[in-house]
Amino acid sequence: MNNTPSPYSHLPLKEMDSVTSICRPGHHTASASLGMDSPALALLTDFQQVRAFTVSSHSSVDDALQTMKQNSIHMLLVINDKGEFTGVVSARILFGGSAVTRAMHEGALAREDVTVDMIKLPREELHAIDYERLARATVGDLVQTLKASGDRHVLVTDHDENTTLRIRGVISAREVSNALGIDLDHPPEAHSFSAIRSVVLGHDL
Repeated sequence: MNNTPSPYSHLPLKEMDSVTSICRPGHHTASASLGMDSPALALLTDFQQVRAFTVSSHSSVDDALQTMKQNSIHMLLVINDKGEFTGVVSARILFGGSAVTRAMHEGALAREDVTVDMIKLPREELHAIDYERLARATVGDLVQTLKASGDRHVLVTDHDENTTLRIRGVISAREVSNALGIDLDHPPEAHSFSAIRSVVLGHDL
């Protein structure tokens, strides 16, 4: 057994209770091949460069699913009537079925009446990394952090010109795994909607 200390460190994660603002955009470019010592920023989906995909908390789960399909994405930021960030909804939550089924049973609802707000992962249960700290980190630090936390998505925060804390971007465990060709000890996630459909639904979307 290798007891050599890791050269990488856990990045400090903070609670998201008070963060309601989301950074707005430009253009996202794909990273070159990465290693554990590459800059962690290379794996940031930066909302200053690429638009953050959002969904209203009142939208139906099927509308959220359609948005993900059309844009080939796996996560949406949930916003309320004031445009404030309230949580996230992922393809895994929508396709996994348990959260949707639970909402249907608890509210005696048909699937089309289940809203994103009922099944989202609320911001109080999410974690974030400071952008400035991430800028000093390596991909190896991200790997250590994601393995330790078990999070599939970690948000990244900074301050706008008014010093208001906002969501600057997101780090996806799936993208880190893909970039490095490693398993972060998370459950396997299908990388396309056709793959998810085959594994979970067994019929066309």
